[in-house]
Amino acid sequence: MRALHAVGHAAGLSFGMFWQILWALVLGFGLSAVVEAVVSKEQMSRLLPDDSPRSLLIASGLGAASSSCSYAAVALARAIFRKGADFTAAMAFEFASTNLVIELGIVLAVLMGWQFTAAEFVGGPLMIIFMALLFRAFLTPKLVEAARAQAKRGLAGRMEGHADMDMSVTEGSLWQRLTSPQGFTAVSHYYVMNWASVWTDIALGLLIAGALAAWVPNRFWQSFFLIHHPLAAKIEGPLVGPLVAMISFVCSVGNVPLAAVLWNGGISFGGVASFIFADLIVLPVLNIYRKYYGTRVMLFLAATFYVAMVAAGYVVEVLFGALGLIPSTRHAKIVDAHVSLNGDTVLNVVFLAVTVALVVRFLRTGGIHMLKMMNRSRGHGGDHDPTDS
Repeated sequence: MRALHAVGHAAGLSFGMFWQILWALVLGFGLSAVVEAVVSKEQMSRLLPDDSPRSLLIASGLGAASSSCSYAAVALARAIFRKGADFTAAMAFEFASTNLVIELGIVLAVLMGWQFTAAEFVGGPLMIIFMALLFRAFLTPKLVEAARAQAKRGLAGRMEGHADMDMSVTEGSLWQRLTSPQGFTAVSHYYVMNWASVWTDIALGLLIAGALAAWVPNRFWQSFFLIHHPLAAKIEGPLVGPLVAMISFVCSVGNVPLAAVLWNGGISFGGVASFIFADLIVLPVLNIYRKYYGTRVMLFLAATFYVAMVAAGYVVEVLFGALGLIPSTRHAKIVDAHVSLNGDTVLNVVFLAVTVALVVRFLRTGGIHMLKMMNRSRGHGGDHDPTDS
């Protein structure tokens, strides 16, 4: 009975966090789908010819307007690199598409507070700058050629179909694109694909966060994160944050619930930031880098990404501390399952109605066929365009 109670408690905490962030996820994925529906992927490689500040800025903007799924971002970065984009710019796109997206910021604000959203959108660009500087110092033409040669082999990772498909509507004004039948269809397909891309990460993140919150006592986290030694804690946090993320196997928006548990447990503010930044070096993603670019380039990416994430975490810690923006209390929202007539419930009902409308449109316009293609490249699946339906 005690074991069942423990499992039930963990499951209740997981559901409680899910209920709090559900409307935020729907809103974030919906806004992301709207942007993707009117931004074509075909021109990306031509817009990213080098590692100049202009190209990196464009890459960051394109990434922020893209999907938050880490696997889709990694696959798309390789796709535009294969078509001629600069390697550094492609990696900047990858960083932005998982760290500067709308849904991540909304979920952070709901679950942890606006300060963490601000830290994400300040630290994300800093991380891209650090990554670019490291690449300029240590990335050799030989490594780039090795990466390009391996990329041209086209070994499969995950979400290859998502990276290959371009359903954007580019004819007419922005309003005309969004209100046209083709625009509505494109939004519905991107919306469902974005959910299909990350639902396992979100579910896994919630389950892990619920289990840790229920079963791991706070004194363990306080000891692990050196909470009784403030200076040491600030030094340790950004260093261990990415390492914890690497072995958690959770990436994208799914690591926010776990970040909430770590924050309540005592990790430093900068440690939370570096933990969230590290969704692109979790072990499954590193294995995909190995397939895409080879072992040497994978190790180079792991090392440089880690340094950039740690450096951004330290800057966030110092900057937000100096500005007095680090929360003085640790009360991230981790509550047992509880559904009542409150603001969260009203918002969830409203946004679930939006989800129903989009899913119905998706099913009526060849959506099932699209989902079957998400883990296949065009070379294996074809070029079906649902916006023609």
